[in-house]
Amino acid sequence: MDHEFEQVVDAPRSEVFAWFARPGALTRLSPPWLPMTPVREASDLARGEAVLKLPGGLTWTARHDPHAYQDGLRFADRSASFPLRTLVPWRHIHVFSDLPDGRTEVTDHVRTRVPLRALEHTFRYRHRQLADDLAAHHWAGAYLDRPLTVAVSGSSGMVGTALTAFLTTGGHRVIRLVRGTPRGDDERRWDPSSPAPDLLAGVDAVVHLAGAPIAGRFTGEHRAKIRGSRIEPTRLLAELAAATPDGPGVFVSASAVGFYGPDPGDEVLTEDADRGDGFLADVVVDWEAATLPAERAGLRVVNVRTGIVQSTRGGVLRLQRPLFALGLGGRLGSGEQWTPWIDLDDLVDVYHRALVDDSLSGPVNGVAPSPVRNREYTAVLAHVMHRPAVFPVPSLGPALLLGREGARELALAGQRAVPQRLTEREHRFRFPDLASCLRHQCGHLSREDAGS
Repeated sequence: MDHEFEQVVDAPRSEVFAWFARPGALTRLSPPWLPMTPVREASDLARGEAVLKLPGGLTWTARHDPHAYQDGLRFADRSASFPLRTLVPWRHIHVFSDLPDGRTEVTDHVRTRVPLRALEHTFRYRHRQLADDLAAHHWAGAYLDRPLTVAVSGSSGMVGTALTAFLTTGGHRVIRLVRGTPRGDDERRWDPSSPAPDLLAGVDAVVHLAGAPIAGRFTGEHRAKIRGSRIEPTRLLAELAAATPDGPGVFVSASAVGFYGPDPGDEVLTEDADRGDGFLADVVVDWEAATLPAERAGLRVVNVRTGIVQSTRGGVLRLQRPLFALGLGGRLGSGEQWTPWIDLDDLVDVYHRALVDDSLSGPVNGVAPSPVRNREYTAVLAHVMHRPAVFPVPSLGPALLLGREGARELALAGQRAVPQRLTEREHRFRFPDLASCLRHQCGHLSREDAGS
């Protein structure tokens, strides 16, 4: 079967083609709900190979065709790994055409046995990602006179993977700070307890995302890991950033809406709200304070107080989606607690803005502008999945799994946080409402969602 998908992008053809040619494009275009993960991107569009990991130990190899390649105009790839090349033959030709108004028409010609209905949502997702990413990079052009070199810790995590791919497709250089042996010039070995003096040499900015997972029973050992992986490593990295002569001018650090405590009620929480109580609030206060050495040295410091990140690649939504797909979802506890959610790609944009917008500093709530109560979140997710939500989870369930403190601080916590500092700067959210976010993440996109 032959399928064709068309999209008009508000950018010149040279910029659109260059985006596809840069590292990170395959990651940015891979829908999170599909059971395939990029493990290697093609080195070039003319004759490279991309490899994706599938369940059951299978891999999908997409081999580019040098005979179909025309620089700036088209490239093609086909499935080349056995047995998928026989079971699911695939040939994909990407064509780029100039439009009279400086925009670009992108046409995807696909020959495969996969029916059209199974591909529509994938290509709507891809088209939305391409258009939004290019728009974000175009917006940043008003602030930047050259690409940045950005050091990123925690680059292999869910947020780090999305952010680094976004930055590299925009032409920026990312240096990954890794614990193991570096595999190339774009990786540097980072010892969190004793970072090398030249770790941040030649770097324009730092994005510090590393930290042990917070989810789990709040045992003494778990609490020590949460604190130990954040506060001292952040302080040492901030001190190094401050002391590196040719080092960064910007230090962006992850933080959390846990700053406001697990249950501040219905108070609308802007960045000026008071801190709350509890273990996580104590951690966040010390975590943000650990960035002070960079601020005192004159670096612009941004602390991104992240909410509940929505992605089917990880986090809570990854666990909820299969349950809701089976009709087994429901509210958590009373359902009255506020959910300060944010789409993963919107969080990427928040970090991007923190890197380039020199008017932004201090705490920034990394949340969508429309927090909802858990019962509304549940209803919207069920509607997106076309399933009922009639199986509430009593408060006893999280307490048994996480312990009483873990349940209070995590599963049953709620903060009505809003992104006031971003709103004041007229920041554009890709997904300001929950329904469009969940359709994007769960693979239930309409034509309007794709902008087509």
